[in-house]
Amino acid sequence: MVLHRFRSTGVIQAPRYVVDGCQYLTIMGSQAYGVSGASSDVDVYGFCIPPRDMVFPHLAGEIPGFGNQIQRFSQWQQHHIPNPDGKDCMYDFQVFSIVKYFQLCMECNPNMIDSLFTARRCVMHSTPVAEIVRENRRLFLHKGAFHKFRGYAYAQLSKIKNKVNSSNPDRAKSIEFFGYDVKFAYHLIRLLDECEQILVEHDLDLERNREQLKAIRRGEWTLEQVEGHFTAKERTLESIYAASSLRRFPDEKAIKDVLMTCLEAYWGSIDTMIKREPSVERILADVQEVLDKYKAFASTDEEGKS
Repeated sequence: MVLHRFRSTGVIQAPRYVVDGCQYLTIMGSQAYGVSGASSDVDVYGFCIPPRDMVFPHLAGEIPGFGNQIQRFSQWQQHHIPNPDGKDCMYDFQVFSIVKYFQLCMECNPNMIDSLFTARRCVMHSTPVAEIVRENRRLFLHKGAFHKFRGYAYAQLSKIKNKVNSSNPDRAKSIEFFGYDVKFAYHLIRLLDECEQILVEHDLDLERNREQLKAIRRGEWTLEQVEGHFTAKERTLESIYAASSLRRFPDEKAIKDVLMTCLEAYWGSIDTMIKREPSVERILADVQEVLDKYKAFASTDEEGKS
């Protein structure tokens, strides 16, 4: 696995539990969207399962708010890492705790949602636990994606308007030659397209509009075209949002069930670690058991009176 290889050569300083507990790694960025060039860096996102007491601190005797608190692992990241194989590319890693990853996906964070919908060719590492998550990835989609994706798109538009120079040579060249940063522009258009797919199809294909995105990245769109497309698409998305049959809010219980399934697949039974909400079937069975006992008691009582 890539993290083991990178750690053994000393180019990354990830905690051992991140490497050993890593469940999922996928290539993101321009490669995932089908628009990468020869000099593109490799952006890698994923999640791990940290030690039990980081997920359930009470197992180590922690009382919330009292005394020393157990370290909570949220994410590990390291950027601009040279390939230990000597290939001319740099790696950026972001690996999240499975709990944080689920939370961000449930909030429809665009980067996290994208990482679940990458093409198979982009997946560098995937355990059975990761496959459970990918199989249930549509469960994370809800109408809140409209607000999140549109907000990220606004951020890209703001960067286009306000960034008149850059310390990054490629971005500086883009601004000088085209009058704006084409990378911000293609992300702007991509986010709007992804939002539409989610609301209409309840699914996501990251590479569907790659030819359009490539054209934007080549500078074939003027800044006026980019801004005009944004304005028109935003109006369209508002109508699509109103008509969409996608669930309005995330199904938190169903998502939590998937998380628990993942932890059990990795650790075995977690019944001693967390108190579960009883299922409807269990509640009905308990009620039936009480009724059966009552009937048996009533029958015995009637026999005693006769």
